[in-house]
Amino acid sequence: MNVSESTAPQRGFRYYDLLVGGMVAVLLCSNLIGPAKVCTVTLPLFGALTFGAGNLFFPISYIFGDVLTEVYGYARARRAIWAGFGALLFATFMSQVILRMPASPNEPFNAQLQPALEIVFGGTWRIALASLVAYWLGDFVNSFVMARMKLLTRGRWLWTRTIGSTLFGQGVDSLTFYPIAFIGIWESQTIFKVIAFNWLMKVTVEVLFTPLTYAVVGFLKRREGVDTYDEHTHFNPFSLKDEGELRRYE
Repeated sequence: MNVSESTAPQRGFRYYDLLVGGMVAVLLCSNLIGPAKVCTVTLPLFGALTFGAGNLFFPISYIFGDVLTEVYGYARARRAIWAGFGALLFATFMSQVILRMPASPNEPFNAQLQPALEIVFGGTWRIALASLVAYWLGDFVNSFVMARMKLLTRGRWLWTRTIGSTLFGQGVDSLTFYPIAFIGIWESQTIFKVIAFNWLMKVTVEVLFTPLTYAVVGFLKRREGVDTYDEHTHFNPFSLKDEGELRRYE
């Protein structure tokens, strides 16, 4: 890998919008479809393990975040995080409005459909709030750690950044979500066990996907012709400015 020292001019990107769309799609599906089902699998040595189905795919959104930060920089990843947050907020609002609209008595299927919709999409306000807050905090921590570690490692050892940022980001996500959603409902010991298991599972997914992450990052850097370093970036999560030093990737 060769990165020139000159700064590339501001430009449009070929794949950035597609990555943002993919990240938002995974985020919405894992938060809207996944939480409705609790799975139990039996593993050697560990025995029966119970977890929300959404946790199988939610870590993929962090992989999208890693790729966006590594290739395009923190500022552009920040835009993607806000796009995901806005999509989650609207989906939560839309689902609550639809659930509360009066069902037509002339449609017999509504008698079965309404209760099913309430089970799948009618999460409590605490779960909805926990999802929004945990996603926002976890993704920004993930992207911040990823960008800072890239500077510290001078762009080397990508695996340390992808796994290291996930350790912090997913840790913050789990430590935020479960207390907000279930404290006072579950026993403290149960909450601790669920946090530990889900954090470990999400980090494991990141580790297993490391070879794919390397391939995608390499492909994007070659095709986009850039490699972004956040040397002059202001890490304010509420700013939407494009920042970071775009270096030509050769």
